[in-house]
Amino acid sequence: MRTLVQDKPTVLIVDDQLTSRKMLADVLMSEGYAVVEAENGEQALAIVPSVNPDLILLDVVMPGINGFEVCRQLKSDEQTRLIPVIFITSLEDKEARLKGIEASGDEFLTRPIDRMELSARVKSLVRQHQLNQDLDHAEQVLFSIARAVESRDPNTGDHCERLVHRGEAFGKFLGLARSEVRDLMWAGYLHDIGKLGIPDAILLKPGKFIPEEFEVMKQHVIIGENICKPLRTMRGVLPIIRHHHERWDGTGYPDKLAKHDIPYLAQVFQIIDIYDALVSERPYKKGMSASEALDLLQEEAQRGWRNPDLTRRFTDFIYSTELKSDNRPIWFERYLKRPAPDKAIEKIVV
Repeated sequence: MRTLVQDKPTVLIVDDQLTSRKMLADVLMSEGYAVVEAENGEQALAIVPSVNPDLILLDVVMPGINGFEVCRQLKSDEQTRLIPVIFITSLEDKEARLKGIEASGDEFLTRPIDRMELSARVKSLVRQHQLNQDLDHAEQVLFSIARAVESRDPNTGDHCERLVHRGEAFGKFLGLARSEVRDLMWAGYLHDIGKLGIPDAILLKPGKFIPEEFEVMKQHVIIGENICKPLRTMRGVLPIIRHHHERWDGTGYPDKLAKHDIPYLAQVFQIIDIYDALVSERPYKKGMSASEALDLLQEEAQRGWRNPDLTRRFTDFIYSTELKSDNRPIWFERYLKRPAPDKAIEKIVV
Protein backbone atom coordinates (compact mmCIF):
# COMPACT_ATOMS: atom_id res chain seq x y z
CA MET A 1 0.00 0.00 0.00
CA ARG A 2 1.33 3.43 -0.90
CA THR A 3 1.62 6.05 1.81
CA LEU A 4 -1.13 8.63 2.05
CA VAL A 5 0.00 12.20 1.45
CA GLN A 6 -1.84 14.90 3.40
CA ASP A 7 -3.59 17.82 1.70
CA LYS A 8 -3.87 15.96 -1.60
CA PRO A 9 -7.00 14.35 -3.07
CA THR A 10 -6.76 10.61 -2.46
CA VAL A 11 -7.57 7.94 -5.04
CA LEU A 12 -7.96 4.29 -4.09
CA ILE A 13 -7.01 1.87 -6.89
CA VAL A 14 -8.52 -1.61 -6.53
CA ASP A 15 -7.16 -4.14 -9.02
CA ASP A 16 -5.76 -7.66 -8.65
CA GLN A 17 -3.14 -6.98 -11.37
CA LEU A 18 0.00 -5.25 -10.06
CA THR A 19 0.98 -3.88 -13.48
CA SER A 20 -2.44 -2.27 -13.91
CA ARG A 21 -2.28 -0.67 -10.47
CA LYS A 22 1.22 0.67 -11.13
CA MET A 23 0.24 2.22 -14.47
CA LEU A 24 -2.77 4.00 -12.96
CA ALA A 25 -0.83 5.07 -9.86
CA ASP A 26 2.01 6.56 -11.91
CA VAL A 27 -0.42 8.66 -13.96
CA LEU A 28 -2.35 9.91 -10.93
CA MET A 29 0.68 10.64 -8.78
CA SER A 30 2.23 12.66 -11.60
CA GLU A 31 -0.89 14.82 -11.53
CA GLY A 32 -0.71 15.48 -7.80
CA TYR A 33 -3.02 12.83 -6.34
CA ALA A 34 -2.22 10.70 -3.30
CA VAL A 35 -2.65 7.02 -4.19
CA VAL A 36 -3.65 4.02 -2.07
CA GLU A 37 -3.78 0.52 -3.54
CA ALA A 38 -5.79 -2.61 -2.77
CA GLU A 39 -5.35 -5.91 -4.58
CA ASN A 40 -8.87 -7.28 -4.08
CA GLY A 41 -12.38 -6.34 -3.01
CA GLU A 42 -12.08 -7.59 0.56
CA GLN A 43 -8.99 -5.49 1.16
CA ALA A 44 -10.65 -2.45 -0.38
CA LEU A 45 -13.72 -2.69 1.87
CA ALA A 46 -11.45 -3.07 4.90
CA ILE A 47 -9.37 0.05 4.25
CA VAL A 48 -11.95 2.48 2.83
CA PRO A 49 -13.22 3.68 6.27
CA SER A 50 -9.71 4.65 7.40
CA VAL A 51 -8.47 6.01 4.06
CA ASN A 52 -11.68 7.89 3.19
CA PRO A 53 -10.66 8.33 -0.47
CA ASP A 54 -11.99 11.08 -2.72
CA LEU A 55 -12.48 8.56 -5.51
CA ILE A 56 -12.16 4.81 -6.16
CA LEU A 57 -10.89 3.24 -9.39
CA LEU A 58 -12.40 -0.24 -9.21
CA ASP A 59 -11.62 -3.25 -11.37
CA VAL A 60 -14.71 -5.29 -12.20
CA VAL A 61 -13.29 -8.81 -12.58
CA MET A 62 -11.36 -9.86 -9.46
CA PRO A 63 -11.06 -13.07 -7.43
CA GLY A 64 -13.41 -13.17 -4.46
CA ILE A 65 -15.77 -10.18 -4.33
CA ASN A 66 -16.13 -8.62 -7.78
CA GLY A 67 -16.17 -4.88 -8.39
CA PHE A 68 -19.94 -4.64 -8.70
CA GLU A 69 -20.46 -6.11 -5.22
CA VAL A 70 -17.76 -3.89 -3.70
CA CYS A 71 -19.48 -0.83 -5.15
CA ARG A 72 -22.90 -2.00 -3.99
CA GLN A 73 -21.67 -2.37 -0.42
CA LEU A 74 -19.96 1.02 -0.43
CA LYS A 75 -23.00 2.81 -1.82
CA SER A 76 -25.33 1.21 0.74
CA ASP A 77 -23.20 2.45 3.65
CA GLU A 78 -24.08 5.92 4.94
CA GLN A 79 -20.40 6.64 5.64
CA THR A 80 -19.13 5.78 2.14
CA ARG A 81 -22.09 6.34 -0.18
CA LEU A 82 -20.81 9.69 -1.45
CA ILE A 83 -17.44 8.35 -2.65
CA PRO A 84 -17.50 8.28 -6.47
CA VAL A 85 -16.61 4.98 -8.11
CA ILE A 86 -15.17 4.52 -11.60
CA PHE A 87 -15.34 0.96 -12.90
CA ILE A 88 -12.33 -0.19 -14.90
CA THR A 89 -13.06 -3.10 -17.19
CA SER A 90 -12.29 -4.82 -20.44
CA LEU A 91 -15.96 -5.70 -20.69
CA GLU A 92 -17.82 -3.71 -23.29
CA ASP A 93 -21.11 -5.58 -23.30
CA LYS A 94 -24.34 -3.85 -22.35
CA GLU A 95 -25.10 -6.29 -19.52
CA ALA A 96 -21.90 -5.38 -17.67
CA ARG A 97 -22.66 -1.67 -17.87
CA LEU A 98 -26.21 -2.26 -16.63
CA LYS A 99 -24.81 -4.14 -13.64
CA GLY A 100 -22.52 -1.19 -12.95
CA ILE A 101 -25.43 1.22 -13.06
CA GLU A 102 -27.49 -1.02 -10.77
CA ALA A 103 -24.56 -1.07 -8.33
CA SER A 104 -24.66 2.78 -8.36
CA GLY A 105 -21.29 3.21 -10.05
CA ASP A 106 -20.54 6.71 -11.30
CA GLU A 107 -18.44 6.14 -14.42
CA PHE A 108 -16.86 3.46 -16.65
CA LEU A 109 -13.37 3.36 -18.13
CA THR A 110 -12.64 0.65 -20.67
CA ARG A 111 -9.20 -0.86 -21.22
CA PRO A 112 -6.91 0.14 -22.80
CA ILE A 113 -7.28 3.32 -20.75
CA ASP A 114 -6.71 6.67 -22.41
CA ARG A 115 -4.60 8.86 -20.11
CA MET A 116 -6.42 12.10 -20.99
CA GLU A 117 -9.82 10.51 -20.42
CA LEU A 118 -8.64 9.07 -17.08
CA SER A 119 -7.33 12.46 -15.98
CA ALA A 120 -10.49 14.33 -16.99
CA ARG A 121 -12.91 11.94 -15.32
CA VAL A 122 -10.91 11.66 -12.11
CA LYS A 123 -10.58 15.45 -11.85
CA SER A 124 -14.31 16.00 -12.43
CA LEU A 125 -15.47 13.37 -9.91
CA VAL A 126 -12.95 14.38 -7.23
CA ARG A 127 -14.17 17.99 -7.46
CA GLN A 128 -17.80 16.84 -7.22
CA HIS A 129 -17.00 14.65 -4.22
CA GLN A 130 -15.36 17.53 -2.38
CA LEU A 131 -18.40 19.72 -3.02
CA ASN A 132 -20.68 16.96 -1.76
CA GLN A 133 -18.55 16.58 1.35
CA ASP A 134 -18.85 20.31 2.05
CA LEU A 135 -22.64 20.03 1.78
CA ASP A 136 -22.68 16.90 3.92
CA HIS A 137 -20.59 18.61 6.61
CA ALA A 138 -22.90 21.62 6.57
CA GLU A 139 -25.92 19.34 6.98
CA GLN A 140 -24.29 17.60 9.92
CA VAL A 141 -23.60 20.96 11.56
CA LEU A 142 -27.28 21.84 11.22
CA PHE A 143 -28.34 18.52 12.74
CA SER A 144 -25.90 19.04 15.61
CA ILE A 145 -27.31 22.51 16.24
CA ALA A 146 -30.84 21.09 16.15
CA ARG A 147 -29.95 18.45 18.75
CA ALA A 148 -28.38 21.15 20.91
CA VAL A 149 -31.60 23.19 20.66
CA GLU A 150 -33.64 20.14 21.69
CA SER A 151 -31.36 19.58 24.68
CA ARG A 152 -32.16 23.10 25.93
CA ASP A 153 -35.63 21.85 26.78
CA PRO A 154 -35.32 18.90 29.21
CA ASN A 155 -39.01 18.09 28.76
CA THR A 156 -38.87 16.85 25.16
CA GLY A 157 -36.75 13.71 25.69
CA ASP A 158 -36.11 11.90 22.39
CA HIS A 159 -38.88 13.77 20.60
CA CYS A 160 -36.82 14.40 17.44
CA GLU A 161 -35.66 10.80 17.11
CA ARG A 162 -39.24 9.58 17.38
CA LEU A 163 -40.36 12.05 14.73
CA VAL A 164 -37.62 10.84 12.38
CA HIS A 165 -38.63 7.18 12.71
CA ARG A 166 -42.37 7.79 12.56
CA GLY A 167 -41.94 10.25 9.69
CA GLU A 168 -40.17 7.58 7.67
CA ALA A 169 -42.82 4.97 8.45
CA PHE A 170 -45.84 7.21 7.79
CA GLY A 171 -44.27 8.63 4.63
CA LYS A 172 -43.85 5.11 3.25
CA PHE A 173 -47.39 4.25 4.36
CA LEU A 174 -48.68 7.19 2.28
CA GLY A 175 -46.61 6.09 -0.70
CA LEU A 176 -44.55 9.28 -0.78
CA ALA A 177 -41.51 9.58 -3.03
CA ARG A 178 -38.15 8.66 -1.54
CA SER A 179 -37.05 12.32 -1.50
CA GLU A 180 -40.25 13.32 0.32
CA VAL A 181 -39.71 10.64 2.97
CA ARG A 182 -36.17 11.94 3.42
CA ASP A 183 -37.49 15.51 3.84
CA LEU A 184 -39.92 14.32 6.52
CA MET A 185 -37.09 12.57 8.34
CA TRP A 186 -34.80 15.60 8.18
CA ALA A 187 -37.65 17.78 9.40
CA GLY A 188 -37.83 15.57 12.48
CA TYR A 189 -34.48 17.00 13.52
CA LEU A 190 -34.76 20.49 12.06
CA HIS A 191 -38.37 21.62 12.49
CA ASP A 192 -37.66 23.52 15.72
CA ILE A 193 -34.08 24.61 15.03
CA GLY A 194 -35.35 28.22 15.01
CA LYS A 195 -35.90 27.99 18.77
CA LEU A 196 -32.20 28.76 18.91
CA GLY A 197 -33.27 32.40 18.54
CA ILE A 198 -35.94 32.31 21.28
CA PRO A 199 -34.92 33.59 24.74
CA ASP A 200 -34.84 30.93 27.47
CA ALA A 201 -37.22 33.01 29.58
CA ILE A 202 -39.89 32.32 26.93
CA LEU A 203 -38.80 28.94 25.58
CA LEU A 204 -38.58 27.34 29.03
CA LYS A 205 -41.51 29.12 30.64
CA PRO A 206 -43.51 26.49 32.55
CA GLY A 207 -46.90 28.20 32.24
CA LYS A 208 -48.91 29.64 29.36
CA PHE A 209 -47.53 32.43 27.22
CA ILE A 210 -48.97 35.92 27.40
CA PRO A 211 -49.82 37.29 23.91
CA GLU A 212 -46.54 39.19 23.60
CA GLU A 213 -44.52 36.09 24.46
CA PHE A 214 -46.47 33.96 22.01
CA GLU A 215 -45.70 36.43 19.22
CA VAL A 216 -41.99 35.99 19.97
CA MET A 217 -42.38 32.20 20.09
CA LYS A 218 -44.08 32.14 16.69
CA GLN A 219 -40.94 33.59 15.15
CA HIS A 220 -39.07 30.29 15.60
CA VAL A 221 -40.43 28.90 12.32
CA ILE A 222 -39.15 31.89 10.35
CA ILE A 223 -35.80 31.83 12.16
CA GLY A 224 -35.50 28.11 11.41
CA GLU A 225 -36.28 28.59 7.75
CA ASN A 226 -33.61 31.29 7.47
CA ILE A 227 -31.01 29.10 9.20
CA CYS A 228 -31.55 26.24 6.73
CA LYS A 229 -32.23 28.29 3.61
CA PRO A 230 -28.60 28.61 2.38
CA LEU A 231 -28.32 24.83 1.83
CA ARG A 232 -29.88 23.70 -1.45
CA THR A 233 -30.30 20.18 -0.05
CA MET A 234 -32.77 21.63 2.47
CA ARG A 235 -35.10 22.95 -0.23
CA GLY A 236 -37.75 20.32 0.46
CA VAL A 237 -37.49 20.73 4.24
CA LEU A 238 -38.00 24.51 4.30
CA PRO A 239 -41.81 24.41 3.76
CA ILE A 240 -42.13 21.93 6.62
CA ILE A 241 -40.07 24.10 8.98
CA ARG A 242 -42.02 27.26 8.12
CA HIS A 243 -45.54 25.85 7.89
CA HIS A 244 -45.88 23.00 10.40
CA HIS A 245 -47.95 25.27 12.68
CA GLU A 246 -50.47 26.33 10.04
CA ARG A 247 -54.08 25.17 10.48
CA TRP A 248 -56.53 23.77 7.95
CA ASP A 249 -58.96 26.64 8.62
CA GLY A 250 -56.29 29.35 8.21
CA THR A 251 -55.94 30.26 11.89
CA GLY A 252 -52.35 28.99 12.27
CA TYR A 253 -49.03 30.76 11.79
CA PRO A 254 -46.90 32.32 10.40
CA ASP A 255 -48.78 32.92 7.12
CA LYS A 256 -52.34 31.86 8.00
CA LEU A 257 -52.44 29.45 5.06
CA ALA A 258 -55.56 27.33 4.71
CA LYS A 259 -56.39 23.90 3.31
CA HIS A 260 -54.35 22.91 0.24
CA ASP A 261 -52.34 26.11 0.33
CA ILE A 262 -50.51 24.51 3.23
CA PRO A 263 -47.65 22.42 1.77
CA TYR A 264 -48.65 18.77 1.93
CA LEU A 265 -45.50 17.58 3.70
CA ALA A 266 -46.05 20.25 6.36
CA GLN A 267 -49.54 18.82 6.94
CA VAL A 268 -48.14 15.30 7.19
CA PHE A 269 -45.37 16.32 9.57
CA GLN A 270 -47.73 18.39 11.72
CA ILE A 271 -49.91 15.38 12.53
CA ILE A 272 -46.88 13.27 13.45
CA ASP A 273 -45.51 16.07 15.63
CA ILE A 274 -48.77 16.67 17.48
CA TYR A 275 -49.41 12.97 18.00
CA ASP A 276 -45.97 12.46 19.54
CA ALA A 277 -46.50 15.41 21.89
CA LEU A 278 -49.85 13.97 23.00
CA VAL A 279 -48.66 10.42 23.73
CA SER A 280 -45.37 11.47 25.35
CA GLU A 281 -45.09 11.82 29.11
CA ARG A 282 -43.69 15.13 30.31
CA PRO A 283 -42.94 16.39 33.84
CA TYR A 284 -46.08 18.50 33.69
CA LYS A 285 -48.44 15.90 32.14
CA LYS A 286 -49.05 12.22 31.58
CA GLY A 287 -48.95 10.82 28.10
CA MET A 288 -52.24 9.94 26.44
CA SER A 289 -52.95 6.49 25.10
CA ALA A 290 -52.72 6.13 21.34
CA SER A 291 -56.50 5.92 20.97
CA GLU A 292 -57.03 9.02 23.14
CA ALA A 293 -54.51 10.99 21.08
CA LEU A 294 -56.14 9.91 17.81
CA ASP A 295 -59.57 10.90 19.14
CA LEU A 296 -58.22 14.34 20.06
CA LEU A 297 -56.73 14.73 16.57
CA GLN A 298 -60.13 13.86 15.13
CA GLU A 299 -61.78 16.49 17.35
CA GLU A 300 -59.29 19.06 16.05
CA ALA A 301 -60.05 17.99 12.49
CA GLN A 302 -63.78 18.51 13.16
CA ARG A 303 -62.94 21.92 14.66
CA GLY A 304 -61.24 22.79 11.38
CA TRP A 305 -57.60 22.70 12.49
CA ARG A 306 -56.40 19.57 10.66
CA ASN A 307 -56.81 18.03 7.24
CA PRO A 308 -59.67 15.57 7.95
CA ASP A 309 -58.71 13.01 5.32
CA LEU A 310 -55.05 13.01 6.40
CA THR A 311 -56.12 12.65 10.05
CA ARG A 312 -58.06 9.52 9.15
CA ARG A 313 -55.18 8.11 7.16
CA PHE A 314 -52.87 8.70 10.11
CA THR A 315 -55.37 6.88 12.34
CA ASP A 316 -55.34 3.95 9.94
CA PHE A 317 -51.52 4.02 9.98
CA ILE A 318 -51.29 3.91 13.79
CA TYR A 319 -53.89 1.15 14.16
CA SER A 320 -52.49 -1.01 11.37
CA THR A 321 -48.77 -0.60 12.10
CA GLU A 322 -48.07 0.43 15.69
CA LEU A 323 -51.16 -0.88 17.49
CA LYS A 324 -51.63 -3.69 14.94
CA SER A 325 -55.31 -3.72 15.76
CA ASP A 326 -58.57 -3.54 13.84
CA ASN A 327 -60.37 -2.10 16.89
CA ARG A 328 -60.69 1.35 15.38
CA PRO A 329 -62.99 4.04 16.84
CA ILE A 330 -66.58 4.38 15.63
CA TRP A 331 -65.90 7.65 13.82
CA PHE A 332 -63.18 5.92 11.79
CA GLU A 333 -65.45 3.01 10.87
CA ARG A 334 -67.97 5.54 9.56
CA TYR A 335 -65.22 7.12 7.52
CA LEU A 336 -64.42 3.77 5.89
CA LYS A 337 -68.08 3.41 4.87
CA ARG A 338 -68.25 6.86 3.27
CA PRO A 339 -69.00 7.21 -0.47
CA ALA A 340 -65.94 7.00 -2.71
CA PRO A 341 -64.38 10.48 -2.97
CA ASP A 342 -63.97 12.35 -6.19
CA LYS A 343 -60.70 11.16 -7.77
CA ALA A 344 -59.53 14.67 -8.51
CA ILE A 345 -59.95 15.65 -4.86
CA GLU A 346 -58.30 12.43 -3.65
CA LYS A 347 -55.26 13.17 -5.78
CA ILE A 348 -54.84 16.57 -4.21
CA VAL A 349 -55.34 15.34 -0.65
CA VAL A 350 -53.29 12.17 -0.89
